[in-house]
Amino acid sequence: MRGGGGGGEERRRRGGCREGPVAAAEGRWRRSAAGAAPRGGGGCERAVAAVSEGRRCAARPATMEDRSHKVLLALVMLFLFAVIVLQYVCPGTECQLLRLRALSPGAAAAADPYRAEDETPARFVPRFNFSAGDLLRRVDFNIKGDDLIVFLHIQKTGGTTFGRHLVRNIQLEQPCECRAGQKKCTCHRPGKRETWLFSRFSTGWSCGLHADWTELTNCVPSVVDSKKEVRLRPSRNFYYITILRDPVSRYLSEWRHVQRGATWKASLHVCDGRSPTTEELPSCYTGDDWSGCSLQEFMDCPYNLANNRQVRMLSDLSLVGCYNLSVMPEEQRNKVLLDSAKENLKRMAFFGLTEFQRKTQYLFEKTFNMNFISPFTQYNSTRASSVEIDGQTQQRIEALNFLDMELYDYAKDLFLQRYQYMRQKEHQEARRKRQEQRKILRAKQAHLKEQGENSSSTDYIGNVERWRR
Repeated sequence: MRGGGGGGEERRRRGGCREGPVAAAEGRWRRSAAGAAPRGGGGCERAVAAVSEGRRCAARPATMEDRSHKVLLALVMLFLFAVIVLQYVCPGTECQLLRLRALSPGAAAAADPYRAEDETPARFVPRFNFSAGDLLRRVDFNIKGDDLIVFLHIQKTGGTTFGRHLVRNIQLEQPCECRAGQKKCTCHRPGKRETWLFSRFSTGWSCGLHADWTELTNCVPSVVDSKKEVRLRPSRNFYYITILRDPVSRYLSEWRHVQRGATWKASLHVCDGRSPTTEELPSCYTGDDWSGCSLQEFMDCPYNLANNRQVRMLSDLSLVGCYNLSVMPEEQRNKVLLDSAKENLKRMAFFGLTEFQRKTQYLFEKTFNMNFISPFTQYNSTRASSVEIDGQTQQRIEALNFLDMELYDYAKDLFLQRYQYMRQKEHQEARRKRQEQRKILRAKQAHLKEQGENSSSTDYIGNVERWRR
């Protein structure tokens, strides 16, 4: 007990405030008044002192609360001052939003939604030299006129997903009409019964299943204007677009698709007005399909069109005698095909990459001045990614697709350079707008100041005239 009492005395000597000191002191005061002297003697004086101490401690939180109110008021005043300064330095709404984002958590990711959503290196170093004309892709697509977007759909590149975005996910004055249970949508121009999109999900496979560049460039003009006389056919702009994919991933995905029974027998492969003969393009299997084939069997077939498919489908096959391999030596043929594919890809209005979904969306929107409703999603888990292969198999696939490997490196470099170029242009345009807004604000402030000085001078002169009277 004495130990506990000693601790209390020690806390009192240190000037500490215990919980309820006033109540405790008043209790001791009552005991003193009733004749029960507190322990240690001098009860009355100690009771009065305890009451005073309790009231002093009870008053202390009020003082701290006043201080906290003052601090809060100072912070509010500081924030208002910062807002006023920000409004003066950068009056534009866009600039203010950028500064507010910079103060928020995760500002880096929020400021640039295209960063770190894919496999873009932190510091991209270009390998190829492209002109400003090659990098700047903005076409004057007139959806109300006669212009036509033509989608070249290469197998297993994510073209089905992108094709659905075109018919279901674009903000349009007259959206595509897609009915449940039907694969094709009606994508008419505003006020016309004519399509603005030539693709699998709008016009179907009108030029053959997965028609390539050679087929589409010869087929599309005649298909869209087949019912019109030659003299009545409009002068159209055909804007070709496509999607590419990493060759190894695309190859494995095609193998899995063929393994499940896909054949693409309906593909026409028309070149120079005819389809290839069975001698020019032999089949890799004898039955109805090639379902259940192993990866080794898939790689061993020398006639497999999966090999270098992207180069073949993007090049002008008429330059090499179509599917007749005896026209020129193999090395020369490969060079002509690769050069043609690169040139056609570069001249296309737009191309995207499966591995860069958000950047693909961004470049399409900037190229055609058309916006998607929902952002693209980057899927890193696919059927191809689930296939585990060893290093030797990886090298074998790369060797079988050596032309596609070189084309993809070229396409990826051009794609990322275009993205960087467009983003720089966008930032420059935003900076120019902010500068113009600041100039306008300064001009307004100068005008108001001049008006104030003129009115003051007028008032002074008027007062002088009245005094003279």
